[in-house]
Amino acid sequence: MNKTLKTISIIVGILIIITIPFITTYNKMVTLDQNVQKSQSDIDTQLQRRNDLIPNLVETVKGYAKQEKDIFTDIANARAKLGGAQTVADKAEADNELSSALSRLLVVVERYPELKSNENFKDLTIALEGTENRINIARQDYNKAVDNYNIKIRKFPNSIVSGIAGFEKKPYYKASEGAKEVPKVNFSE
Repeated sequence: MNKTLKTISIIVGILIIITIPFITTYNKMVTLDQNVQKSQSDIDTQLQRRNDLIPNLVETVKGYAKQEKDIFTDIANARAKLGGAQTVADKAEADNELSSALSRLLVVVERYPELKSNENFKDLTIALEGTENRINIARQDYNKAVDNYNIKIRKFPNSIVSGIAGFEKKPYYKASEGAKEVPKVNFSE
């Protein structure tokens, strides 16, 4: 009986020695996973803020630039695509399309000096500029959270726990290939 109790105690001790680090590592991975999800939500929040500002900006510009229908259509299509995006890659692609359309809209604005002096337009562009900065910071925070998470789940012995618990590598928020090209701006048109 004494030998059986001793054997059971050793087995329980070994299980405790294995279980505590497993639980601690698992909980750290859960925390990092939550940070990634929160960071992705922060991007979504800022993209939605920009999406909400754009119709007001477009309506303000429409009054001055009625002939620029293609740009307005591109903006509407990009907003719809962003609204329907499910994955980080899809959101990044739609975000880049929307940014490109907004850049072209701002080029159009350069052709209408009276529009640039409109107070409503000024306020909207300032709000949009602030939102673009927030989006950029949110992207950086997301990628940092993904980096921390991916490193944690891939390091040994964490990789064992992540494999058992089903933690998978998260994607980075990447710019599309077209975003690497410098936009062409021509004010003489």
